[in-house]
Amino acid sequence: MPGLDASQLERFRAGQALFGRIFTEADGLGPRFNENACNACHTDPADGGTGEQLVVKAAHQAADGTCDVLAAQGGENVRAKVTPRAAALGAAPAGTPAEANTRGRINTPFLFGVGLMDLIPLADLEARADPDDRDGDGISGRLGQDGQGRPARFGRKSGTATLAGFVDEAFRFEMGLTTAMVPDEAQAGDRPGLPEGADPTGEPEVDEGTASLVTDFVRWLAPPAPGTASPADEEAVRQGEALFEGLGCARCHTPQQRTAASAPPPLAGRTFALYSDLLLHDMGPDLESACTAGATATEHRTEPLIGLRYRRRFLHDGRATRVRDAILAHGGEAEAARTAFAALDRVTQEAVLRFLGTL
Repeated sequence: MPGLDASQLERFRAGQALFGRIFTEADGLGPRFNENACNACHTDPADGGTGEQLVVKAAHQAADGTCDVLAAQGGENVRAKVTPRAAALGAAPAGTPAEANTRGRINTPFLFGVGLMDLIPLADLEARADPDDRDGDGISGRLGQDGQGRPARFGRKSGTATLAGFVDEAFRFEMGLTTAMVPDEAQAGDRPGLPEGADPTGEPEVDEGTASLVTDFVRWLAPPAPGTASPADEEAVRQGEALFEGLGCARCHTPQQRTAASAPPPLAGRTFALYSDLLLHDMGPDLESACTAGATATEHRTEPLIGLRYRRRFLHDGRATRVRDAILAHGGEAEAARTAFAALDRVTQEAVLRFLGTL
């Protein structure tokens, strides 16, 4: 972010180094884990970006819609690897819990601009929520919540309330590293149980200072500035932006958000092009994923389109390799906007796509 003072910039650089650190068994990696460094996943087009990896999540959704994330069975993140020490003692990746009836593959989210997301006033998000669809437009976005019932905005299912918690979960769920926030190996890869001696490292494996530096690095990652259209594309981009609004896309993909004026500098009072309301919406059965404590299997947080032009795979599970295909896969509350887009001729659709290509 522009405007960091010398102390903040020093912390940003220190956090960036830790973001690229490769953790080993000696550091407490695993015993079950997915990757051994933050930037093993968040690497494209730079540290903090996306990657090709897909994380598997599994849970059990009851008939009344309540969700058990199968924490005791490792369902929150189904870790695909084990450390050599653990493997030598007979440990294996946990696999999808047998109790799961919802499952999803989740791709790596962009981290650019999440520090600004963290500082959007809760009242602003609540003002856009319409859980009972009182205005009758077919869109009933609602705030997510974490396992403690707190309002949440982080994660594909808005299941994490704070930026610090979001980073903490990455250490625990992705790398199997216990933290000062949760110094419990049972919440960092030891579920189901592992052989004696599979992880002899003392707890916590990531101290508070390390987690804080990585959080500050993520907090101060700048959002990509919108791109510019070539002179030949300017008219098409203007038309596409108007269509984006007219088709109803902007009802969920809110173009701009603003941080609180009371936020600490240099993040205070900043308007940025997030293109998300950060609310949960039912996207229909074709986009079903694992449920969470605060979201059903078919609910997803509106994907921020900030930095869209740097991505190569789209939707929560990366199934689409073209933006057009991602739009046409929308369902549920987005059905009307998807149908309106599909009804356009291909030349007019291209105008929308050219506009999106500038984000």
